[in-house]
Amino acid sequence: MDAPSGAGPRRARGGLGAGGPAAAWARFSAWLECVCVVTFDLELGQALELVYPSGFRLTDKEKSSICYLSFPDSHSGCLGDTQFSFRMRQCGGQRSPWHAEDRQYDSGAPAALQREPAHYFGYVYFRQVKDSSVKRGYFQKSLVLVSRLPFVRLFQALLSLMAPEYFDKLAPCLEAVCSEIDQWPAPVPGQTLNLPVMGVVVQVRIPSRVDKPEPSPPQQHDQENLLPAPVVLTSVHELDLFRCFRPVLTHVQTLWELMLLGEPLVVLAPSPDVSSEMVLALTSCLQPLKFCCDFRPYFTIHDSEFKEFTTRAQAPPNVVLGVTNPFFIKTLQHWPHILRVGEPRMSGDLPKQVKLKKPSRLKTLDTKPGLYTSYTAHLHRDKALLKRLLKGVQRKRPSDTQSALLRRHLLELTQSFIIPLEHYMASLMPLQKSISPWKVGVQVGAQEGGFASPRQRREGWGQASPWSRGGRRPQVCGSCRQGSRPPCTTADKVCETGPEGEGPQRGSGLLPEKGRPGTCARQGGGWGLQSVSGKGLQGCEASAGSPGPSQTPPQIRPFSQDDFLRSLEHAGPQLTCILKGDWLGLYRRFFKSPHFDGWYRQRHREMAQKLEALHLEAICEANIESWMKDKSEVEVVDLVLKLREKLVRAQAHQLPVTEATLQRAQLYIEMVIRSLPKDLQAVLCPP
Repeated sequence: MDAPSGAGPRRARGGLGAGGPAAAWARFSAWLECVCVVTFDLELGQALELVYPSGFRLTDKEKSSICYLSFPDSHSGCLGDTQFSFRMRQCGGQRSPWHAEDRQYDSGAPAALQREPAHYFGYVYFRQVKDSSVKRGYFQKSLVLVSRLPFVRLFQALLSLMAPEYFDKLAPCLEAVCSEIDQWPAPVPGQTLNLPVMGVVVQVRIPSRVDKPEPSPPQQHDQENLLPAPVVLTSVHELDLFRCFRPVLTHVQTLWELMLLGEPLVVLAPSPDVSSEMVLALTSCLQPLKFCCDFRPYFTIHDSEFKEFTTRAQAPPNVVLGVTNPFFIKTLQHWPHILRVGEPRMSGDLPKQVKLKKPSRLKTLDTKPGLYTSYTAHLHRDKALLKRLLKGVQRKRPSDTQSALLRRHLLELTQSFIIPLEHYMASLMPLQKSISPWKVGVQVGAQEGGFASPRQRREGWGQASPWSRGGRRPQVCGSCRQGSRPPCTTADKVCETGPEGEGPQRGSGLLPEKGRPGTCARQGGGWGLQSVSGKGLQGCEASAGSPGPSQTPPQIRPFSQDDFLRSLEHAGPQLTCILKGDWLGLYRRFFKSPHFDGWYRQRHREMAQKLEALHLEAICEANIESWMKDKSEVEVVDLVLKLREKLVRAQAHQLPVTEATLQRAQLYIEMVIRSLPKDLQAVLCPP
């Protein structure tokens, strides 16, 4: 199949064959993108044998990536059945259709478990057994589940049920399983679901962002009399953390810091199952903080991004790579951190811990297990944790209990680091009493005493922030992709573009200096802010006209790294964490990492949505009829358009407002429209 071009949908909504109803596979796509079968062809090598549903389109590059990533490297020597996972970039960006159910899931799911917008996860069940009927003497085939959901535990359990049956019965079995998945309810955060497949009911609970962080999810209980009794998964995504970290327990804290700072790291393992589990364990140790860097649980030399990741022409990218080919030791020698792990040991004793070694001791091919890095940890090692884990090994404590101890430690460590940032960020929020429906001053480009005119709106004036120039977005640094992404960070300031391109932050030259409000001032044919004395960043002072409904709520104050670091003296992580060390140095490095950028953008977006929701509620509680008495038709029409815009966003679950507020806003819009002449009513509400 030729690579699809353009931005069309990936799925032809049909059945497994050529035709089918338009809504076919709608429920299936809530969980999986497709199911692939990869086999070994003597002439072609790895080849894609089947794709279910057949209407799902993959580009040639994606097909090639799936083929290579679905088979272990020749150095691995995997015999029997092996399960592992990979993560690959979707070609051409975000081209799959996004439905309201997808947005609803993401709005309720924890940040770390939201759907991948531009990557696919591949969950692989690989079988290699001796077979005299095959020319090479071995049967080699992989069954792959392709999904955007990071539910590694769930999909591994699903593969354990369906893959052995498929290898025996082939296509008919796969078609039956796909049809069963198409009957599953959609994943809803916070709900416990019963998922029937192949005569078994798998019971799972989908995590929610409002869940209280715990080291492991609570045990599920049967909510109804199900026959057969359900197979209960305690988590859809959590791995056996202790088993993954057994050879590196003495360096878990150093690895946690490397992950927090988004440092490039290579994990060289003997097999893809070991490499993929180690990478996924490393990226999960920051929860509930979302891992914002790229990561590849299993990566090969045939990957389309091999040159991008191995070039020496630029600094290594912020990515965690899991590899099995020793060739990568030579190719990635310039990377600052390389973790070499050996074969896993299943004995009861704690395996020999890898040593911390200098990168200069890195050799080719015969490199011994170890963490090769010149990084010095900022925090002291928690010796009490290591003693507890070692005592657990001696007493043959269950691995689940050991994992819970380790996960609790990492969770508390991450929370102790993030809580001061959360508290400081909350202090930047305007007071609720300052959120008024009435305009404090003339907005950018607005007519006196009212909203921007329709012509100004078409030219972008209506959406401009008080700090923009003539409705045009200010120039930004190159790393911000010309203003298309939220603010990047530098050593001492936040870049000009605010979250979602809202406007500049402190240090851009357009926003007043920290702690100083501004007034509207004509500057070079546009509008800017001029610093004046006072406290806090408030709205622009009115220059003319009567007060009217404000187009935007008060702005969130900019993040000052210096102010935050000063606040740590009395509200730092030492209040919740007993570990000593250079916390200030760790925060300073964190400010330069992709994780601070991702955390700040997410929190700023949530706060801005909350402010807009409170602003909409304030408008709905105001006396609009009184305001309309002396207003022109242009101002009234502009009010309708602004309210409609807010209503559409709220109905799309982008604003946290109640259903009562939505209904009241709709009634206000209808009331305002009825007050207008018939011709304008016809324009605003066409038949």
